[in-house]
Amino acid sequence: MIRKTAAEEVPRLKWFKSSYSDSSDGHDCVEVATASGSVRVRDSKDLSISELAFGESAWAGFVSYAADC
Repeated sequence: MIRKTAAEEVPRLKWFKSSYSDSSDGHDCVEVATASGSVRVRDSKDLSISELAFGESAWAGFVSYAADC
């Protein structure tokens, strides 16, 4: 399940960018952070947009699928 969350709902999270993101041209894609029971994903170019929250099992399924592509 995917749930949009408002930035003010989220406690201070430590965000990570993929090693595949290239910050030299300002076109980074996404950042990921873990929270209690969920994984948060946000657009690194526009932090005013709410991030998405994925359950741990949904995120694990996505990562497994993406690794196989």
